[in-house]
Amino acid sequence: MSKIGELIKKYCPNGVEYKELWELTAWDKRFNGIEREKQRKVINYPYVFANRFKELERPTGNVRLLSTGNYIGWTNEELAENNLCDGEIVAIPGGGGANIKYYKGKFVTADNRIATSLNTNVLLNKFLYYWMSVNNELLESFYRGSGIKHPSMRSVLELKIPTPPQEVQNEIVRILDKFTELETELETELEARKKQYEYYRNSLLSFEDKASRMATLGEVCLSIPTGGGLPENYKKDQTMPTSKFPYPIYSNGSGNNALYGYTDSYKIDKDAVTISARGTIGYHAVRKAKFTPIFALIALIPNANIITTKYLNYILDTIEIGSSGGSIPQLTVSNVKKIKIPILSMEVQKRIVAILGKFDKLVCDISEGLPAEINARHKQYEYYRGKLLTFKEA
Repeated sequence: MSKIGELIKKYCPNGVEYKELWELTAWDKRFNGIEREKQRKVINYPYVFANRFKELERPTGNVRLLSTGNYIGWTNEELAENNLCDGEIVAIPGGGGANIKYYKGKFVTADNRIATSLNTNVLLNKFLYYWMSVNNELLESFYRGSGIKHPSMRSVLELKIPTPPQEVQNEIVRILDKFTELETELETELEARKKQYEYYRNSLLSFEDKASRMATLGEVCLSIPTGGGLPENYKKDQTMPTSKFPYPIYSNGSGNNALYGYTDSYKIDKDAVTISARGTIGYHAVRKAKFTPIFALIALIPNANIITTKYLNYILDTIEIGSSGGSIPQLTVSNVKKIKIPILSMEVQKRIVAILGKFDKLVCDISEGLPAEINARHKQYEYYRGKLLTFKEA
Protein backbone atom coordinates (compact mmCIF):
# COMPACT_ATOMS: atom_id res chain seq x y z
CA MET A 1 0.00 0.00 0.00
CA SER A 2 3.08 2.28 0.26
CA LYS A 3 3.17 2.89 -3.50
CA ILE A 4 -0.29 4.42 -3.57
CA GLY A 5 0.74 6.68 -0.69
CA GLU A 6 3.78 7.82 -2.66
CA LEU A 7 1.66 8.51 -5.76
CA ILE A 8 -0.87 10.55 -3.80
CA LYS A 9 1.93 12.50 -2.15
CA LYS A 10 3.50 13.13 -5.57
CA TYR A 11 0.43 13.92 -7.69
CA CYS A 12 -2.27 15.19 -5.33
CA PRO A 13 -0.84 16.10 -1.90
CA ASN A 14 -3.49 18.78 -1.36
CA GLY A 15 -6.50 16.64 -2.32
CA VAL A 16 -8.30 15.98 -5.59
CA GLU A 17 -10.99 17.71 -7.59
CA TYR A 18 -14.53 16.35 -7.35
CA LYS A 19 -16.86 16.51 -10.35
CA GLU A 20 -20.48 15.58 -10.89
CA LEU A 21 -20.94 12.31 -12.73
CA TRP A 22 -22.69 13.87 -15.71
CA GLU A 23 -19.52 15.88 -16.47
CA LEU A 24 -17.48 12.74 -16.96
CA THR A 25 -19.80 10.06 -18.34
CA ALA A 26 -22.06 9.23 -21.26
CA TRP A 27 -25.15 7.10 -20.68
CA ASP A 28 -27.28 4.84 -22.85
CA LYS A 29 -30.32 7.09 -23.28
CA ARG A 30 -31.69 10.56 -22.65
CA PHE A 31 -33.41 10.64 -19.30
CA ASN A 32 -36.66 12.44 -18.65
CA GLY A 33 -36.33 15.76 -16.85
CA ILE A 34 -32.55 15.95 -17.30
CA GLU A 35 -31.15 19.08 -18.94
CA ARG A 36 -29.43 18.45 -22.27
CA GLU A 37 -26.26 20.11 -21.01
CA LYS A 38 -26.00 17.26 -18.50
CA GLN A 39 -26.20 14.70 -21.29
CA ARG A 40 -24.01 16.14 -23.99
CA LYS A 41 -23.38 12.67 -25.40
CA VAL A 42 -25.58 9.58 -25.46
CA ILE A 43 -24.43 6.12 -26.56
CA ASN A 44 -27.46 4.00 -27.41
CA TYR A 45 -27.35 0.29 -26.60
CA PRO A 46 -30.25 -1.91 -27.76
CA TYR A 47 -31.60 -4.08 -24.98
CA VAL A 48 -33.55 -7.32 -24.94
CA PHE A 49 -36.01 -8.65 -22.39
CA ALA A 50 -34.26 -10.81 -19.81
CA ASN A 51 -36.63 -13.73 -20.46
CA ARG A 52 -34.97 -14.12 -23.88
CA PHE A 53 -31.57 -14.83 -22.36
CA LYS A 54 -32.23 -18.55 -21.93
CA GLU A 55 -33.00 -19.00 -25.63
CA LEU A 56 -29.91 -16.98 -26.57
CA GLU A 57 -27.59 -18.80 -24.18
CA ARG A 58 -24.81 -20.94 -25.62
CA PRO A 59 -22.11 -22.51 -23.40
CA THR A 60 -19.28 -21.75 -25.86
CA GLY A 61 -20.38 -18.21 -26.72
CA ASN A 62 -18.06 -15.20 -26.53
CA VAL A 63 -20.76 -12.57 -26.02
CA ARG A 64 -21.77 -11.81 -22.43
CA LEU A 65 -25.46 -11.79 -21.57
CA LEU A 66 -25.53 -8.78 -19.24
CA SER A 67 -28.48 -9.29 -16.92
CA THR A 68 -29.81 -6.87 -14.32
CA GLY A 69 -29.48 -9.55 -11.64
CA ASN A 70 -26.88 -12.20 -10.77
CA TYR A 71 -27.42 -14.42 -13.82
CA ILE A 72 -24.26 -14.93 -15.89
CA GLY A 73 -24.62 -16.33 -19.38
CA TRP A 74 -23.02 -16.25 -22.82
CA THR A 75 -24.21 -16.26 -26.41
CA ASN A 76 -22.57 -15.84 -29.82
CA GLU A 77 -22.51 -12.99 -32.33
CA GLU A 78 -24.78 -14.81 -34.75
CA LEU A 79 -27.59 -15.13 -32.20
CA ALA A 80 -26.99 -11.64 -30.82
CA GLU A 81 -27.74 -10.15 -34.26
CA ASN A 82 -28.64 -6.45 -34.02
CA ASN A 83 -28.52 -6.55 -30.22
CA LEU A 84 -24.74 -6.99 -30.20
CA CYS A 85 -22.94 -4.28 -28.23
CA ASP A 86 -19.24 -3.70 -27.67
CA GLY A 87 -17.32 -1.51 -25.24
CA GLU A 88 -16.04 -0.93 -21.71
CA ILE A 89 -19.01 -0.08 -19.55
CA VAL A 90 -20.44 0.20 -16.05
CA ALA A 91 -24.09 -0.80 -15.64
CA ILE A 92 -26.82 -0.48 -13.04
CA PRO A 93 -30.29 -2.04 -13.41
CA GLY A 94 -33.08 0.04 -14.88
CA GLY A 95 -35.37 -1.51 -12.29
CA GLY A 96 -35.00 -3.37 -9.01
CA GLY A 97 -31.90 -2.34 -7.09
CA ALA A 98 -28.30 -1.14 -7.40
CA ASN A 99 -26.57 -4.25 -8.76
CA ILE A 100 -23.43 -2.61 -10.19
CA LYS A 101 -21.51 -4.38 -12.97
CA TYR A 102 -18.36 -3.72 -14.98
CA TYR A 103 -17.74 -5.31 -18.35
CA LYS A 104 -15.32 -4.89 -21.24
CA GLY A 105 -16.01 -6.66 -24.53
CA LYS A 106 -18.97 -7.79 -26.58
CA PHE A 107 -22.30 -8.10 -24.81
CA VAL A 108 -26.09 -8.19 -25.06
CA THR A 109 -27.81 -6.20 -22.34
CA ALA A 110 -31.10 -6.49 -20.53
CA ASP A 111 -32.73 -3.31 -19.18
CA ASN A 112 -29.57 -1.78 -17.70
CA ARG A 113 -28.61 1.87 -17.44
CA ILE A 114 -25.16 1.90 -18.98
CA ALA A 115 -22.37 4.42 -18.42
CA THR A 116 -18.97 4.88 -19.98
CA SER A 117 -16.27 7.46 -19.39
CA LEU A 118 -16.14 10.40 -21.79
CA ASN A 119 -12.37 10.59 -21.37
CA THR A 120 -10.40 7.73 -19.81
CA ASN A 121 -7.46 10.08 -19.24
CA VAL A 122 -9.69 11.79 -16.67
CA LEU A 123 -11.81 8.87 -15.42
CA LEU A 124 -11.06 5.19 -15.87
CA ASN A 125 -14.15 3.04 -16.33
CA LYS A 126 -12.82 0.49 -13.84
CA PHE A 127 -12.18 3.27 -11.31
CA LEU A 128 -15.78 4.44 -11.86
CA TYR A 129 -17.01 0.89 -11.19
CA TYR A 130 -15.07 0.54 -7.93
CA TRP A 131 -16.15 4.00 -6.77
CA MET A 132 -19.82 3.20 -7.50
CA SER A 133 -19.45 -0.12 -5.68
CA VAL A 134 -18.20 1.66 -2.58
CA ASN A 135 -21.27 3.91 -2.79
CA ASN A 136 -23.68 1.02 -3.41
CA GLU A 137 -25.85 1.86 -0.40
CA LEU A 138 -26.26 5.47 -1.57
CA LEU A 139 -27.12 4.33 -5.09
CA GLU A 140 -29.64 1.87 -3.65
CA SER A 141 -31.41 4.79 -1.96
CA PHE A 142 -31.97 6.37 -5.39
CA TYR A 143 -34.24 3.46 -6.42
CA ARG A 144 -37.80 4.57 -5.73
CA GLY A 145 -41.41 3.82 -6.54
CA SER A 146 -44.06 1.27 -5.69
CA GLY A 147 -43.73 -2.23 -7.13
CA ILE A 148 -40.51 -2.44 -9.15
CA LYS A 149 -38.28 0.47 -8.11
CA HIS A 150 -36.46 2.58 -10.69
CA PRO A 151 -33.38 4.78 -10.20
CA SER A 152 -33.66 8.56 -10.01
CA MET A 153 -31.16 9.29 -12.77
CA ARG A 154 -30.90 12.93 -11.77
CA SER A 155 -29.61 11.80 -8.37
CA VAL A 156 -27.16 9.42 -10.06
CA LEU A 157 -25.86 12.00 -12.54
CA GLU A 158 -25.38 14.64 -9.85
CA LEU A 159 -23.23 12.41 -7.65
CA LYS A 160 -19.82 13.95 -7.00
CA ILE A 161 -16.91 11.66 -7.82
CA PRO A 162 -13.21 12.23 -6.99
CA THR A 163 -10.89 12.56 -9.99
CA PRO A 164 -7.35 11.73 -8.87
CA PRO A 165 -4.64 11.72 -11.57
CA GLN A 166 -4.57 8.77 -13.93
CA GLU A 167 -1.45 7.31 -12.25
CA VAL A 168 -3.33 7.13 -8.95
CA GLN A 169 -6.45 5.66 -10.54
CA ASN A 170 -4.38 3.00 -12.30
CA GLU A 171 -2.71 1.93 -9.06
CA ILE A 172 -6.02 1.80 -7.18
CA VAL A 173 -7.56 -0.33 -9.92
CA ARG A 174 -4.50 -2.62 -9.92
CA ILE A 175 -4.72 -3.17 -6.14
CA LEU A 176 -8.48 -3.79 -6.13
CA ASP A 177 -8.21 -6.10 -9.15
CA LYS A 178 -5.72 -8.22 -7.18
CA PHE A 179 -8.18 -8.54 -4.30
CA THR A 180 -10.93 -9.48 -6.74
CA GLU A 181 -8.73 -12.08 -8.46
CA LEU A 182 -7.82 -13.64 -5.10
CA GLU A 183 -11.49 -13.90 -4.11
CA THR A 184 -12.30 -15.47 -7.49
CA GLU A 185 -9.48 -18.00 -7.10
CA LEU A 186 -10.70 -18.96 -3.63
CA GLU A 187 -14.30 -19.31 -4.84
CA THR A 188 -13.13 -21.47 -7.76
CA GLU A 189 -11.14 -23.66 -5.38
CA LEU A 190 -14.18 -23.93 -3.09
CA GLU A 191 -16.35 -25.14 -5.98
CA ALA A 192 -13.68 -27.69 -6.95
CA ARG A 193 -13.42 -28.93 -3.37
CA LYS A 194 -17.21 -29.23 -3.14
CA LYS A 195 -17.22 -31.46 -6.23
CA GLN A 196 -14.36 -33.49 -4.79
CA TYR A 197 -16.26 -33.80 -1.51
CA GLU A 198 -19.41 -35.00 -3.30
CA TYR A 199 -17.37 -37.56 -5.24
CA TYR A 200 -15.75 -39.03 -2.13
CA ARG A 201 -19.00 -38.91 -0.18
CA ASN A 202 -20.83 -40.82 -2.89
CA SER A 203 -17.94 -43.27 -3.20
CA LEU A 204 -17.60 -43.86 0.54
CA LEU A 205 -21.34 -44.22 1.03
CA SER A 206 -21.78 -46.63 -1.87
CA PHE A 207 -21.94 -50.06 -0.25
CA GLU A 208 -21.88 -52.43 -3.20
CA ASP A 209 -18.43 -53.73 -2.22
CA LYS A 210 -18.78 -53.44 1.56
CA ALA A 211 -20.31 -55.90 3.96
CA SER A 212 -23.46 -54.23 5.22
CA ARG A 213 -27.02 -54.90 6.22
CA MET A 214 -30.08 -52.78 5.72
CA ALA A 215 -32.11 -51.57 8.67
CA THR A 216 -34.92 -49.08 9.14
CA LEU A 217 -34.49 -45.87 11.10
CA GLY A 218 -37.09 -47.23 13.48
CA GLU A 219 -34.77 -50.16 14.22
CA VAL A 220 -31.54 -48.20 14.69
CA CYS A 221 -32.94 -45.23 16.67
CA LEU A 222 -33.73 -45.32 20.37
CA SER A 223 -36.61 -42.92 19.74
CA ILE A 224 -37.93 -40.53 17.09
CA PRO A 225 -39.72 -37.68 18.88
CA THR A 226 -41.33 -34.76 17.10
CA GLY A 227 -41.01 -31.09 17.83
CA GLY A 228 -43.86 -29.50 19.73
CA GLY A 229 -44.79 -26.05 20.86
CA LEU A 230 -42.48 -23.49 22.37
CA PRO A 231 -41.22 -24.08 25.92
CA GLU A 232 -42.58 -21.92 28.70
CA ASN A 233 -39.49 -19.72 29.03
CA TYR A 234 -37.40 -18.80 26.01
CA LYS A 235 -35.63 -15.96 24.25
CA LYS A 236 -36.43 -15.72 20.55
CA ASP A 237 -33.63 -14.78 18.10
CA GLN A 238 -30.95 -15.18 20.76
CA THR A 239 -27.85 -16.34 18.86
CA MET A 240 -25.62 -17.51 21.72
CA PRO A 241 -26.27 -19.41 24.99
CA THR A 242 -26.46 -17.43 28.23
CA SER A 243 -26.61 -18.48 31.86
CA LYS A 244 -30.37 -17.81 31.89
CA PHE A 245 -31.15 -19.41 28.52
CA PRO A 246 -28.41 -22.01 27.79
CA TYR A 247 -30.29 -24.57 25.64
CA PRO A 248 -30.91 -24.05 21.89
CA ILE A 249 -34.34 -24.26 20.26
CA TYR A 250 -34.44 -25.59 16.68
CA SER A 251 -37.28 -25.18 14.20
CA ASN A 252 -37.79 -26.63 10.72
CA GLY A 253 -35.71 -23.89 9.09
CA SER A 254 -32.52 -24.69 7.19
CA GLY A 255 -28.96 -23.65 7.98
CA ASN A 256 -28.69 -20.76 10.43
CA ASN A 257 -32.43 -20.16 10.08
CA ALA A 258 -33.09 -23.36 12.03
CA LEU A 259 -31.93 -21.77 15.30
CA TYR A 260 -35.10 -20.22 16.76
CA GLY A 261 -33.58 -19.03 20.03
CA TYR A 262 -32.62 -20.37 23.47
CA THR A 263 -34.52 -21.64 26.49
CA ASP A 264 -33.95 -22.63 30.13
CA SER A 265 -35.10 -26.23 29.59
CA TYR A 266 -34.56 -28.99 27.03
CA LYS A 267 -36.53 -31.86 25.51
CA ILE A 268 -33.73 -33.99 23.97
CA ASP A 269 -30.85 -35.02 26.24
CA LYS A 270 -28.78 -36.99 23.67
CA ASP A 271 -26.97 -36.19 20.43
CA ALA A 272 -29.45 -36.45 17.56
CA VAL A 273 -30.12 -35.73 13.91
CA THR A 274 -33.10 -33.50 13.19
CA ILE A 275 -35.12 -33.66 9.97
CA SER A 276 -37.42 -30.91 8.78
CA ALA A 277 -40.89 -32.39 8.30
CA ARG A 278 -42.50 -29.42 6.56
CA GLY A 279 -41.43 -26.42 4.48
CA THR A 280 -37.71 -27.20 4.11
CA ILE A 281 -38.71 -30.84 4.01
CA GLY A 282 -35.84 -33.31 4.36
CA TYR A 283 -33.28 -30.78 5.61
CA HIS A 284 -31.25 -32.54 8.30
CA ALA A 285 -28.43 -31.67 10.69
CA VAL A 286 -26.56 -33.00 13.70
CA ARG A 287 -27.65 -31.47 17.02
CA LYS A 288 -25.67 -31.73 20.23
CA ALA A 289 -27.37 -33.07 23.36
CA LYS A 290 -29.71 -30.88 25.40
CA PHE A 291 -31.85 -29.01 22.89
CA THR A 292 -35.55 -28.52 22.16
CA PRO A 293 -37.11 -29.20 18.74
CA ILE A 294 -40.24 -27.22 17.86
CA PHE A 295 -42.75 -26.90 15.03
CA ALA A 296 -42.43 -29.37 12.13
CA LEU A 297 -39.19 -31.01 13.22
CA ILE A 298 -38.44 -34.70 13.78
CA ALA A 299 -35.50 -35.82 15.93
CA LEU A 300 -33.63 -39.08 15.31
CA ILE A 301 -31.87 -40.32 18.45
CA PRO A 302 -29.60 -43.16 17.24
CA ASN A 303 -28.67 -46.23 19.24
CA ALA A 304 -24.97 -45.52 19.88
CA ASN A 305 -24.21 -49.26 19.83
CA ILE A 306 -25.43 -49.53 16.22
CA ILE A 307 -24.86 -46.22 14.47
CA THR A 308 -23.09 -42.91 15.09
CA THR A 309 -24.94 -39.61 14.81
CA LYS A 310 -22.58 -38.18 12.20
CA TYR A 311 -22.69 -41.31 10.05
CA LEU A 312 -26.48 -41.18 10.16
CA ASN A 313 -26.41 -37.55 9.03
CA TYR A 314 -24.07 -38.35 6.12
CA ILE A 315 -26.10 -41.34 5.00
CA LEU A 316 -29.24 -39.20 4.88
CA ASP A 317 -27.46 -37.07 2.25
CA THR A 318 -27.71 -40.04 -0.12
CA ILE A 319 -31.42 -40.66 0.42
CA GLU A 320 -34.29 -38.91 -1.30
CA ILE A 321 -36.52 -38.16 1.65
CA GLY A 322 -40.12 -38.01 0.42
CA SER A 323 -43.36 -36.74 1.92
CA SER A 324 -46.73 -38.10 2.88
CA GLY A 325 -48.50 -35.93 0.31
CA GLY A 326 -51.36 -33.58 0.99
CA SER A 327 -51.71 -29.89 0.21
CA ILE A 328 -48.68 -29.09 2.42
CA PRO A 329 -45.90 -31.64 1.77
CA GLN A 330 -44.70 -33.08 5.04
CA LEU A 331 -42.97 -36.01 6.68
CA THR A 332 -44.51 -38.10 9.40
CA VAL A 333 -42.79 -40.16 12.09
CA SER A 334 -44.32 -43.35 10.70
CA ASN A 335 -42.81 -42.63 7.27
CA VAL A 336 -39.42 -41.73 8.71
CA LYS A 337 -39.30 -44.94 10.74
CA LYS A 338 -39.63 -46.98 7.51
CA ILE A 339 -36.62 -45.37 5.78
CA LYS A 340 -33.94 -48.03 5.23
CA ILE A 341 -30.24 -47.30 5.56
CA PRO A 342 -27.09 -49.46 5.30
CA ILE A 343 -25.41 -50.32 8.59
CA LEU A 344 -21.64 -50.89 8.72
CA SER A 345 -19.35 -51.79 11.57
CA MET A 346 -18.62 -48.95 14.01
CA GLU A 347 -14.98 -48.98 12.88
CA VAL A 348 -15.93 -48.37 9.23
CA GLN A 349 -18.52 -45.76 10.20
CA LYS A 350 -15.94 -43.80 12.19
CA ARG A 351 -13.42 -43.99 9.34
CA ILE A 352 -15.99 -42.63 6.86
CA VAL A 353 -17.00 -39.86 9.25
CA ALA A 354 -13.33 -38.88 9.77
CA ILE A 355 -12.68 -38.58 6.00
CA LEU A 356 -15.87 -36.68 5.22
CA GLY A 357 -15.39 -34.52 8.30
CA LYS A 358 -12.14 -33.16 6.85
CA PHE A 359 -13.93 -32.16 3.65
CA ASP A 360 -16.78 -30.68 5.68
CA LYS A 361 -14.34 -28.53 7.60
CA LEU A 362 -12.70 -27.35 4.39
CA VAL A 363 -15.79 -26.55 2.31
CA CYS A 364 -18.48 -25.79 4.91
CA ASP A 365 -16.84 -24.42 8.05
CA ILE A 366 -17.49 -20.68 8.19
CA SER A 367 -15.03 -20.29 11.05
CA GLU A 368 -12.00 -22.15 9.67
CA GLY A 369 -12.46 -23.50 6.14
CA LEU A 370 -12.44 -21.93 2.68
CA PRO A 371 -15.72 -20.06 3.34
CA ALA A 372 -14.02 -18.38 6.32
CA GLU A 373 -11.02 -17.40 4.21
CA ILE A 374 -13.25 -16.04 1.44
CA ASN A 375 -15.21 -14.02 3.98
CA ALA A 376 -11.99 -12.64 5.51
CA ARG A 377 -10.60 -11.67 2.09
CA HIS A 378 -13.87 -9.99 1.16
CA LYS A 379 -13.84 -7.91 4.33
CA GLN A 380 -10.22 -6.99 3.66
CA TYR A 381 -11.15 -5.99 0.11
CA GLU A 382 -14.04 -3.83 1.31
CA TYR A 383 -11.82 -2.16 3.91
CA TYR A 384 -9.08 -1.23 1.43
CA ARG A 385 -11.60 -0.28 -1.27
CA GLY A 386 -13.16 2.21 1.13
CA LYS A 387 -9.76 3.58 2.14
CA LEU A 388 -8.43 3.81 -1.42
CA LEU A 389 -11.49 5.57 -2.80
CA THR A 390 -11.73 8.22 -0.09
CA PHE A 391 -10.00 11.47 -0.99
CA LYS A 392 -9.67 14.90 0.51
CA GLU A 393 -11.36 17.42 -1.76
CA ALA A 394 -8.95 20.01 -3.15
